[in-house]
Amino acid sequence: MIEKALIFASIAHEGQRRKGTDIPYMLHPMEAGTIVAGIKYDEELITAALLHDVIEDTPFTANDIEARFGERVLRLVAASSEDKSKSWEERKQAAIDRLSAEVDRDVLIISLADKLSNIRQIYRDYKAIGDRLWSRFNRGYAEQEWYYTGLIQGLQALSDLPEYHEFKRLSDEVFGQA
Repeated sequence: MIEKALIFASIAHEGQRRKGTDIPYMLHPMEAGTIVAGIKYDEELITAALLHDVIEDTPFTANDIEARFGERVLRLVAASSEDKSKSWEERKQAAIDRLSAEVDRDVLIISLADKLSNIRQIYRDYKAIGDRLWSRFNRGYAEQEWYYTGLIQGLQALSDLPEYHEFKRLSDEVFGQA
């Protein structure tokens, strides 16, 4: 199932790049899947991590995921997807609220893996190019700081995991709260 998800996600994300870089986007879901595997080896959970951006960022639909990977994988992917019809602020606030109320630890693990992969990239790029980094984003430093501060709170149910502490540390370093 994991190999099938890697192939499917690679096709779905073909040609996409990480914001402002030449890095193939597919490396992000691969990193998220690897982070999940380090926390909890569960084939469907890892598969969902590999597919977490497919509904949100590609032409593929929830039906495509369910047909190929089943109901649980779809549920996990859907729980990690944003509604792109809403504004950035609405989407990010909804994500923070959803995480804060989430009782399914597996959904939280996928979200943590996604956000940890993102903050690792932000941290690396911030160290390399400084404040120029913020021009890559739809919203700048202050909005990103607000969002990542909210994510730290929203993911606090995973504070027993070293990955949560890495996420918090990198966020604090990037946003000056260390």
